Order: sequence, then structure tokens, then C-alpha cells
Amino acid sequence: MTTASTGTALVVSAHSADFVWRAGGAIALHAERGWQVTVICLSFGERGESAKLWRQPGMTLERVKSERQGEAERAATALGVHDLQFWDLGDYPLTLGQESLFRLAAVYRALRPRFVLTHSKEDPYNHDHPATTDFAQHARIIAQAHGHEPGVPVVGAPPVYLFEPHQPEQCRWAPDMLLDITPVWERKLAAIRCMAGQEHLWEYYTRVALQRGAQAARNSERAVTYGEGYQSVFPHVVESLA
Repeated sequence: MTTASTGTALVVSAHSADFVWRAGGAIALHAERGWQVTVICLSFGERGESAKLWRQPGMTLERVKSERQGEAERAATALGVHDLQFWDLGDYPLTLGQESLFRLAAVYRALRPRFVLTHSKEDPYNHDHPATTDFAQHARIIAQAHGHEPGVPVVGAPPVYLFEPHQPEQCRWAPDMLLDITPVWERKLAAIRCMAGQEHLWEYYTRVALQRGAQAARNSERAVTYGEGYQSVFPHVVESLA
């Protein structure tokens, strides 16, 4: 996940809070360095991710969606997101058809991201997450195909990094990249605190950041306090091993 220059980045998030817990540090870090980060929330997480709201008397589906959208918008502002999109494709289950697939392929071609962040390939606790990853990968492939909408320039091969699931061991997810987010931790924490519908996760993801920070310090000569972990999908192409 290079930070040597500026560019565009794409985050494909199943639900409206996922990008905050799992990639908020990467978003804030790159935004501070001048990157334009686009975040696509495929759903509001209105059915399976909003238990606190549903416990309130008289709650409605549209009100839940509105509340979760407001939270995500405030979090995105705290992180410096350039473009936040809500596609409202439902959750539990998330419905991903060909129209949405081509829509995401068009985003790839228009944005030409330098890297893409999305979910783990497996998650036995939440089918929406690996479905989102498959969707994001499929759209990337279509955006590379010369026969899809000929005349529109294809994308190259932006690296894809899978952010940390809630229970990584059960998802067979292991990080091969540890990102130091210490300089932007306060921004990520502010974004986390915007997600009032899932307040029970605030402390959990603070502990995750501390754990990944400790691992990053252990695997480097850096004084790292807070970190995020990512798993690469494709090999890194480099000019030097130093």
C-alpha cells in the first residue's frame, strides 16, 4: 500500500460501518497525504448490523437506514473520505446482480484506483462480507476486459488488500502487511465514535488496533502504537527488496 505519491483509492464495504472499523486508519492516512479515497457502502447494514436501533420502540426500516447513513457520513468526514456512496442493496442478504456488477466496473474505470480495500475471502459469521469481496474482484476483472464496453479505457492491475474480519482465525485471514496508523489514530477513533448503532464495537476495535500496532513494532524498527492488518490478494511487484 504505497504512500510515496498521491492518487486514488477504492474501498468496497459491505455495510455502512465496515470501512470505519477495518480500514479507517488507511483511509485517514492516505487522505492526509492528498489521496482521493472513494468508499462504496453496498448496504446500510439495516437488518443484521443495527440491533441497537431495532430495540427502540416504533423503529422502522427507513429510519434505521437514515440513522446508519448519518453515522457513516459523519465518520467519513472525520476520516477525510473524498467520495462516499450508498448503493442500498440490502443486507442479510446482500443482493448483488449484474446491473450492480457493471456499475462497480464503471467505477473502477472512472476512478482508476491505485489500490482497493475490501473484505476477507471467507467469513462464516457474515455471508455479506465474502460476497462483497467476490463482487469487488469480479468487477475488477470486468473492468480489465477489452470486450466490455469497447472504447472505454480498461484499468490496469490495482493491488487488492483484504482488511481484517471480526474473527480472523475463523475466516482463515492472516495479515501480510501491517500499516502504522498511529499518526491518524485520533481521526479513526473519532470515526469509530460516530457509529452509535454499534457502540459495543468501539472498545473491541481499539484493542485490535493496539494489537496490530504491537505486532508492527515487533516486526520493524518503528515505534508503532496503533496499526491495521491487511492481506494481499496478488503478488507485490517491486524494483527492490530493500
